[in-house]
Amino acid sequence: MKDKVKPSLVLTVICVIASLLLVLAYEVTKESIASQQADKFSSSVEALFGECEYTLLDSNFGRDEIDSIAVTEDSNVAFKLTVDGYSKDGIEVLIGIDENGAVCGIEFVSLGETPGLGTKVRDNASFAEQFIGVSDTGYAFDTITGATYSSNGMKHAVDTAIEVYTENKEAILNG
Repeated sequence: MKDKVKPSLVLTVICVIASLLLVLAYEVTKESIASQQADKFSSSVEALFGECEYTLLDSNFGRDEIDSIAVTEDSNVAFKLTVDGYSKDGIEVLIGIDENGAVCGIEFVSLGETPGLGTKVRDNASFAEQFIGVSDTGYAFDTITGATYSSNGMKHAVDTAIEVYTENKEAILNG
C-alpha cells in the first residue's frame, strides 16, 4: 500500500511547489509587465498623434476586440484592438480616428502572424496606407497575396474602430 501512495504524494508535493513558484513569479512581475504595456501603449499613441495628453475610456462598447480607447485633447481617438489574422489574436493594432471620423493612422503594437507572410500587413507600407482616410465600412481594399487571413484581420480591425466610433461618437468624445 505504501508503494502505491508514495508516488502520488511526491507528485502532489511537486505540483504544489511548482504552483506556488508560478504564483510568486506572477506577483513579482505583474506590475513591471503592466508598466511596460502602458509605456508601449503611450508610445503607440504618440506615434499616431504626436506628443499629446489623452484620456482612457473604461468602456469597450460591447466589442471584445477593443482592448482600450484613448481620446486626445483635440478629439482624436485611438482604438487598441486585438483581432484574429491567421493566428488567433495575432494582430494587436492601434487605429487612429480623427475628429472627422476618418482613419488617420495605424500603429502595430504586436504582430503574431507568420513571419514573411502575415507580417506583410505591417511591413508593406502601401497596405496600411489604403485605410487612411476611410470613414465608413463600405470601402474596397486590396489583400496581400499569401496573407489573406492577416489582410482580412486588418480590415476587421479598421471596420470595428470605424463602427464603434460612428455609433458612439458622442459618448467617446464626452468621456
